[in-house]
Parts: sequence; structure tokens; C-alpha cells
Amino acid sequence: MASRRRAREYALQMLFQWDIGKDSPESVIELFWGNRQRGPENPEDEPLRSFANELFRETVVVAGEIDVLIRQHAEHWRLERMPVVDRNILRLAIYEILHRRETPPAVVINEALEIARKFSDEESVAFINGLLDSIRKEAESVQRV
Repeated sequence: MASRRRAREYALQMLFQWDIGKDSPESVIELFWGNRQRGPENPEDEPLRSFANELFRETVVVAGEIDVLIRQHAEHWRLERMPVVDRNILRLAIYEILHRRETPPAVVINEALEIARKFSDEESVAFINGLLDSIRKEAESVQRV
């Protein structure tokens, strides 16, 4: 669904802004939506905006937990040295895999890869795919126990 991907892209952009600026999530949301070009109010945009805000806020809440997982699964990569966009694509996707079970992990990973193709490069796409697949497998094995 295109609108859910767009919401994920917006959430990624807010995560990027939060990661770089270190502002509060509410400040980031206010600034992000305040700076977007607006036409006439479209009631169909509200679910998209709401989903993007929810993804962003909830990812920020568990970012520390997610960063630990990224460090464990990213061999020979320090989190701080990863491109900011890649780090936040990972955070967003890992949040969804671990905390939003209504979306199948394969769909979450596919969405993350499509977003990486848009905002990053092919080398990053391969890295993100491998890391997310590793975390997906670990999460599935924990759920079976």
C-alpha cells in the first residue's frame, strides 16, 4: 500500500531529523509537518500522518533497545559510523518487526529495502537486507520458544 510506504518514509525523515538534531520527538513532529508544503486539507492524509507519527514516536521510545540489536548483528560496523539514513531505516524496520506484529516481517523488510533504494545506495540495500534478515530469524526463534 503506497500510503503506508509514504508514512514510513515520513517516519524515516523524522527519525533522521531527530538523530541529527537531538530535539524532542514532539519538536521534530511539529517542525516536520510545519515545514511540509500544504495544499487544501485532505482528510485522507490524516491516517498517513497519524501512522507516520506513531511509527516515529514508538521507534524513538525503543531506540536504545534497537541500537543494541543493531550492534550485535552488524559485524565489523559501529553504529555511529553507519550512514545516518541507513541507521534509521534499520531502527524503523526493527521496531516494526519486534513491536508491530500485524505486519509480516517479510513485508517490513521489503518496505525497508524499497525505502533504502530511494534514500541510500545499493551497497546499503544489501547491508540492510542482511542485518534485518538476521534479526528477523532471531526474533522468530525467540517467539517459538
